[in-house]
Amino acid sequence: MENENEETQETQNTQGTPETLEAIKAQLEDEKKAKAAAEAALAEKAARITELEASLSEAKQGSEAAAAELVQVKEAKDQAMAKYLGMAKALNPAIPEGIIAGETIEQIDTSIEKGKTIVESVKKAMEAEASQAKVPAGAPTRGEISFEGLSPREKIAAGIQQKGGTQ
Repeated sequence: MENENEETQETQNTQGTPETLEAIKAQLEDEKKAKAAAEAALAEKAARITELEASLSEAKQGSEAAAAELVQVKEAKDQAMAKYLGMAKALNPAIPEGIIAGETIEQIDTSIEKGKTIVESVKKAMEAEASQAKVPAGAPTRGEISFEGLSPREKIAAGIQQKGGTQ
């Protein structure tokens, strides 16, 4: 009998009461729903990661294209600035080449203005110098030789030379 009691208790312990079984079934169903929800969320996140990686790849390609275009634009700008600088030098021959310089249009224009100012001030200084040291045009008129300060012998020699004589 003891064995029968033990078996009955074991059967009741392993089978449990109907309430316990219902609670366990409900818990199992809840866990299955939670697992399904977690798997769905994980699948959604994996899809989002794939979508973001594709967007990142597109952004990288766009960035590389923009960088290449920027390099081309910079090269074109440098060529245009070199041409502008050459034209500025050609159009202002009075300004020494070393004065006209710059990497932007504004810098080149500023250097041209400075060069013009320098050229004008040099012209004015040269004109002022030229007006102070006036030299008459042509050869000066010949005047008589001054015999002052000559010895009598030198005076006689100068007189003989004027007449075409010899010494």
